[in-house]
Amino acid sequence: MSADRATDILIAGTGPAGMIAALALADAGFEVVLAGPRPTHEDRRTTALMMPAMKLMERLDLAEGLKSEAAPLKTMRIIDATSRLIRSPVVTFRSSEIGEDAFGYNVPNMQLSRQLETAVRERPGISWQEEMVRHWHTARDAVEAELEDGSRVSAKLAVAADGRMSPARNAAGIRAFTRDRRQSALVVNFSHARDHAGISTEFHTETGPFTQVPLPGKRSSLVWVARPAATRELLTLDDKELSRRIEEKMQSMLGRVEVEPGRQVYPLSSALPMRFARNRIALVGEAAHVFPPIGAQGLNLGIRDVEDLVASALLDRNDPGSASVMWRYDAKRRPDIMARSTAVNMLNMSLLSDFLPAQLLRTAGLSVIGNLAPVRSFFMREGLHPGSGWKNLFSDLRKEVRR
Repeated sequence: MSADRATDILIAGTGPAGMIAALALADAGFEVVLAGPRPTHEDRRTTALMMPAMKLMERLDLAEGLKSEAAPLKTMRIIDATSRLIRSPVVTFRSSEIGEDAFGYNVPNMQLSRQLETAVRERPGISWQEEMVRHWHTARDAVEAELEDGSRVSAKLAVAADGRMSPARNAAGIRAFTRDRRQSALVVNFSHARDHAGISTEFHTETGPFTQVPLPGKRSSLVWVARPAATRELLTLDDKELSRRIEEKMQSMLGRVEVEPGRQVYPLSSALPMRFARNRIALVGEAAHVFPPIGAQGLNLGIRDVEDLVASALLDRNDPGSASVMWRYDAKRRPDIMARSTAVNMLNMSLLSDFLPAQLLRTAGLSVIGNLAPVRSFFMREGLHPGSGWKNLFSDLRKEVRR
């Protein structure tokens, strides 16, 4: 059965990763169809966009609008807030140590989603079909999607930006290893008496990270990871009691806390596909990687997916879904995704584990990072630009030895 419309690239999913992919691929000269409903703009979470991601936002003409509602992240700090016998030292990462004004900006998801929607609607080369994909059919020379309204779209390349359960990933025949982390994240914004000075603090607890991230003014966002029963209880507390618990958990370092209206709880899981492209379908965002919210990796990793996908597709502009493009994209994304997913999952597991050797290993690792400037600089650079840490590590070590 013939399709009602043919295009270069079909993108399934209208979350941030899908809309960013649509904008970047359209700017690269491809004809793009974006399939999915309009975002609800009710996500009260925030996203820490690191400077490389902000540079892409600049190229998409979005950076200035995002910065007006965002707070710069100048310092990132890890504090061991466990009550265990073996505890790690405080580790502080300062952007000035690697010559940056800030690591990035903390952007409210509602603002990010609104600006992306406006940009997608205004961008030439993008056609937005506000229907979910109902059925996929892959063939040697094209991939076809049947939308919920019965219309069909044929494309040379399909981009799976349809989330952690990704029907498009399943249609490509790509298996994913998934795991329920038996953790949930409470998300809430709050005001505080003291200035945060651009410092984000990640408290490590026995049930997961408790992460405060700056917002404009004397305000911050919070992601509190705990066991599902604990987050359900937190959701039922009145504002005064929740504010008290947050202040207590933060050791009153920002003074008096007052939570703002609106709380949300998200169950946590992890997922890692066997491949990142197959049968003319390329995975981006949560279709390609899901892990706990540690170290501000999620959407930043998804943005690198998009950048590598654009670069791979441009290798064969006439057939961006060819086998060679799929192989190239998979090869480019694999090291980055595997490294980030493994590191975050291992750190999360080390927090949950009462196994003494795991605690010793985690403490030793954080001690080395905290006490050796070259190693600390390596991790900061790697966190921003994968591969860039190695370029400076040995010269930084030589400088340290000379001191």
